[in-house]
Amino acid sequence: MHFGIYTPNFGEYADPRVLVDLARAAEAAGWDGLFIWDHMLWRWPDHRPVADPAVALAAMATATERIRLGALVTPLARRRPWKLAREAVTLDHLSGGRLVQGVGIGGDWFGDYSGFGEPADDRTHAAMLDEGLEILDGLWRGQPFTYEGRHYHVKDVTFLPPPVQQPRIPLWVAGNWPNKAPFRRAARWDGVFPLARDGELTPADFRDLLAYIREYRRSNAPFDVVHRGNTAGVSAAADRSVVAPYAAAGVTWWLEGLAPEAGSLEAARVRIAHGPPRL
Repeated sequence: MHFGIYTPNFGEYADPRVLVDLARAAEAAGWDGLFIWDHMLWRWPDHRPVADPAVALAAMATATERIRLGALVTPLARRRPWKLAREAVTLDHLSGGRLVQGVGIGGDWFGDYSGFGEPADDRTHAAMLDEGLEILDGLWRGQPFTYEGRHYHVKDVTFLPPPVQQPRIPLWVAGNWPNKAPFRRAARWDGVFPLARDGELTPADFRDLLAYIREYRRSNAPFDVVHRGNTAGVSAAADRSVVAPYAAAGVTWWLEGLAPEAGSLEAARVRIAHGPPRL
């Protein structure tokens, strides 16, 4: 199992210098990755400052050497797929092949879509996500690529350079369990980041959703399974007792969630410094 830190990109975490400091601290403390949210707006409980994920990740990449980095998750329907493809390849080269690209449909809770005149319905976003994934994969191959879809059209385009990582930058697909469609989608790519539609996912939930994904998986390539959880960072034995059942259920990445409700930025620094709950 790998261990990462998972931070917002808003509020206290909207300062890219803070994210750089956290990335350095995470690497020094032995964590395997640091991942950030991807929101355009944040309005709960009030308006908060927000950082651009690509710019923040670029700064984090230059400040670290080992840990994996990425946005979890980017609502692909909010982006032009070719622009995200270009950003991701540049970040992949800048980081020496350490980028993970998380994708999902996102939501319109704060007007991330509707506030800018974009369609806000999930069905449309899901269709755009499926097309966008095909475009990312096609452009990253570095060969002439053409695509004709309902939402996107690409005509004889060659993207260079290709990513450092081959056959592509890992694509982790998010979805709310027990909704099934996102997990059929995830089975086609490189990993899954499940969230609970109600409450928190249990190890039993992971066993169930992985059994479902295996029904649709057509590749023997490595497949990452990501869980956002929390450990106290006080007792190593207690932390391991929290993590171990998820590892046994098939989780390959434990992300320690540093959401605003979990405490102050100083508390986040303390938790990072304590190190990951390795088994």
